[in-house]
Amino acid sequence: MSLVKLTIKGISYSQTQNGAYALILNEVDGDRKLPIVIGAFEAQSIAIALEKEIKPPRPLTHDLFKSFSDRFDIVIKQVIIHKLVDGVFYSSIICERDKIEEIIDARTSDAIALALRFHAPIFTYKNILDKAGIYLNANPTENEGRDMDEDGVLSNPETFGMEEEQKEEGYKKFSLSELHELLESAVQDEDYEKAAKIRDEISKR
Repeated sequence: MSLVKLTIKGISYSQTQNGAYALILNEVDGDRKLPIVIGAFEAQSIAIALEKEIKPPRPLTHDLFKSFSDRFDIVIKQVIIHKLVDGVFYSSIICERDKIEEIIDARTSDAIALALRFHAPIFTYKNILDKAGIYLNANPTENEGRDMDEDGVLSNPETFGMEEEQKEEGYKKFSLSELHELLESAVQDEDYEKAAKIRDEISKR
């Protein structure tokens, strides 16, 4: 299976649902987005790593892991999102010490937080992107006026809302055709968090 390289577009969050965040990964050589729902702590850790200039007064857990690894000459070479089951992404951290390579299982949010700190590339398999990737209509003016770094990563996370009634009732009551219509609408509105939840419901069926 071929690997597809991903970059981080940003983090979206809901103003109506506490603790709900979506990490938006972008296909390097394509237009697909891969939204991954993550926790508040991991979202904060990833956002701080993206900002680069923000230094927490004390090391976060992922910063501590980086310091520990540096001290013992452990290098993270890459992160691979290798499996998707019932809307849950599974990842592996490929690390190296003394030219010996090891593969460590990790939550995707933790793996990406560490990849940022080690400047390691992030990959997924093509079949996972085919299954869970979301197409977004290209808009050349979409990023005008936004701060972008040299890798095309948004330095300022994007903000999206979520309808209260759908948050409460979920998407189980919708038919598959209705879910696909909702997914298309969410993508057009760039509401990645909502799109990720709808996509996961479709995958479960």
